[in-house]
Amino acid sequence: MEARAILRNVPTSPRKMRLVADMIRGQKVSRALAILQYQPQATAPVLKKVLMSAVANWQQLNEGAKLEDAELYVKTVFVDGGAMLKRLRPAPQGRAYRVRKRSNHITIVVDDAAEVIQQEA
Repeated sequence: MEARAILRNVPTSPRKMRLVADMIRGQKVSRALAILQYQPQATAPVLKKVLMSAVANWQQLNEGAKLEDAELYVKTVFVDGGAMLKRLRPAPQGRAYRVRKRSNHITIVVDDAAEVIQQEA
């Protein structure tokens, strides 16, 4: 049974977040956590927190199953654009440049690989 975690309105541009999210897509959860642990990007700890939340949600749904026995993997990760704060920055000769402070929404879905194999058979 799959479980998901969503974090909304993260004050980082979606483009920067997608660079790190692409690294963990399809990986086992243990490997994904190790990848996020050692990434220098500022978005890695935020993704790690959401991934841990998805694992905790999976544990809530499967109370009888042990986390160590499950072969959890990151089924899907996607980063959508969120609300945008629009600001003005002074520019030469009395003009103004628009500054768009972007945000994003993160969704991570984890699933047990063993259950997927059993359902296909």
